[in-house]
Amino acid sequence: MSVEVTHLTKTFNRQKAVNDISFEVSKGEILGFLGPNGAGKSTTMKIATSYIPPTSGHVKICGFDVVDNPMKVKEVVGYLPEHNPLYLEMYVREYLHFVGGIHGLKGIQLKSRVEEMIDLCGLGIEQNKRIEALSKGYRQRVGLAQALIHDPEVLILDEPTTGLDPNQLLEVRALIKNIGQNKTVVLSTHIMQEVQALCDRIVVIDKGKIVANDQLDQLKNNQTTLNKVIVELDKEVDELFWGVLKHIQKVEILGKKNYALICALENDIRKDIFKLVSENGIVLLGMKQEEANMENIFQKLTKNTTGK
Repeated sequence: MSVEVTHLTKTFNRQKAVNDISFEVSKGEILGFLGPNGAGKSTTMKIATSYIPPTSGHVKICGFDVVDNPMKVKEVVGYLPEHNPLYLEMYVREYLHFVGGIHGLKGIQLKSRVEEMIDLCGLGIEQNKRIEALSKGYRQRVGLAQALIHDPEVLILDEPTTGLDPNQLLEVRALIKNIGQNKTVVLSTHIMQEVQALCDRIVVIDKGKIVANDQLDQLKNNQTTLNKVIVELDKEVDELFWGVLKHIQKVEILGKKNYALICALENDIRKDIFKLVSENGIVLLGMKQEEANMENIFQKLTKNTTGK
């Protein structure tokens, strides 16, 4: 395993920020580490990168314990914190040379890695600018480049797309997806679109405890008990119109001539809808079975959270 977290607990005074959590991440996997603000995501990541010690439990990165072998851990981990700590007065290329030197890269090897990172992270047109002159999106690219400069086996990213505009967000997502083909990636986020776009598996943490750990599709199946079909007609009907259908539990009027028909997950009512509408001389303009909504699943798993 690239990442092994075993009975990890972190206490600050009397508050348990992380409460006896365990999970693993396989080599080459992109794991979404989800949770509301204050759930313990960043604390877990800081422990996993040897920035703060655990109160109890263990974290191993590529077999190295974060307490016993912190320098080895930092050799095999690339880390992008939530608040990207860049030296704004430095130029992009200068900064990457500086970070590479910290990791012990020298001479031709250092020069080669800097060139690779500029190319991989799409920094070519901005490489000779001061970091303070870059957009938020390009600063995130520089942050990813510094995390990758020493060619780590594991990449840990804490909210890497926070504050990006839609174009920047798509660019950084594509970059992470590309990197994830050859690296183990642990991606912290509370943005559900991020999870669906990038992650193979997710771990959900709430109030310091893990409340879900599963493949994305499996989690949807496990957490979804209702089937929703969205219907558009060419004329209005009332709720009683749908009452003749078996298995209908609820009807939602979404707007003029648009309806959501809800039943148990195991019931497929689409044929019955088509038959009912046709028999009543109504034209069916559209029908769509709505997939499980990750936002709703996330809210269900963390519904008691009141974090800021």
